[in-house]
Amino acid sequence: MKLLILKEKLKEGLSIVNRITTKSLSLPILENVLLKTEKNFLNLSTTDLEIGINFWTLAKIEKEGKIVLPGQIFSNFINFLPEEKISLEEKNLALKIECKNYKTQLKGINPEDFPIIPQLKTEEIISINGEVFCQGLEQVVGIASSSTTRPEISGVLFIFEKDFIKMVATDSFRLAEKTIFLEKPFPLRQQYSLIIPQKTAKEVVNIFGDKKEELKIHLSPNQILFEKIMPEAPPHPQIHLISRLIEGEYPNYQEIIPQKYQTQILVPKNEFLNQIKTASLFSGKINEIKLKISPKEKKVTVLSQTPDLGEYQSFFPAKIKGEEISISFNHRFLSEGLVNAKGTEIIFEISQEGGPAILKTVEDESYFYIVMPIKAS
Repeated sequence: MKLLILKEKLKEGLSIVNRITTKSLSLPILENVLLKTEKNFLNLSTTDLEIGINFWTLAKIEKEGKIVLPGQIFSNFINFLPEEKISLEEKNLALKIECKNYKTQLKGINPEDFPIIPQLKTEEIISINGEVFCQGLEQVVGIASSSTTRPEISGVLFIFEKDFIKMVATDSFRLAEKTIFLEKPFPLRQQYSLIIPQKTAKEVVNIFGDKKEELKIHLSPNQILFEKIMPEAPPHPQIHLISRLIEGEYPNYQEIIPQKYQTQILVPKNEFLNQIKTASLFSGKINEIKLKISPKEKKVTVLSQTPDLGEYQSFFPAKIKGEEISISFNHRFLSEGLVNAKGTEIIFEISQEGGPAILKTVEDESYFYIVMPIKAS
């Protein structure tokens, strides 16, 4: 293998594929990146056996070939090189790297030992603005549980319909749902309901989140593929992220969505969030803060205490409908819901004492967040 490539292109590709290189005592090959030439392209590949990432970039190929290299060491060395063309030449499982005044040789591994990234048998393909998709996904992805006993809630549920995409995540203490409504309907033959691992969903946000170009999503029963086309050489792909899906039935979360409220407050988001964060300093080991909601006084009192530090109390005015109520929440769960809600005014509805509460914004009907209260001991 022998080729010339711009440093910025190689650096970009390595920063993307190395996101999933992982240390493994049983499979040290997973710490490596596969370099392979394909006509006028250099292809970089990594896998952790759950996710596979491919990155293609244009290069001047003088001789075709492939080699496997330690991902982080190779990437770190390339980062130190000047912004010039880089010459890469493979001989006897070693890569000779030259760039201006720099020259080195990096030992590689037999590419035949590198795990095969499976090819997806696509049933249907949909296209959506990558930035819009990732912004929606970011609102729910952090909520998923890391449970090993209930793998179905350790991922994000995606429901693909002709007119919308619905994303749902829960850890059984809280739940978030985001709906992306489509200006142009997908030409889908059927509804697709898929559970994507949380790690995959986070990498989709990290890799495609700042890209406004079209994101292609390839759907199949057991895997999903996210694809970005190379701007310089369409329709050739630039990035492929392929992932397995989580098997199992997602809980029927519709059953827990409160249909009516006992008490509703309307309050500026930043005021509510600041009060919760301040009270959290005195919330103790179980992260408990208490809200006393008074419709008569049109105010919400926030209380927290810990034997080690003392007590906290404050209040803020709010528009309140319904009954007076005192209820406790985990401050972290409440603040994360507020942070993910896009808007300036929060609607917070409590169904009953001990029942789920729902949080949404006046400006955005496409998102809601359900949080369970802490039961009084």
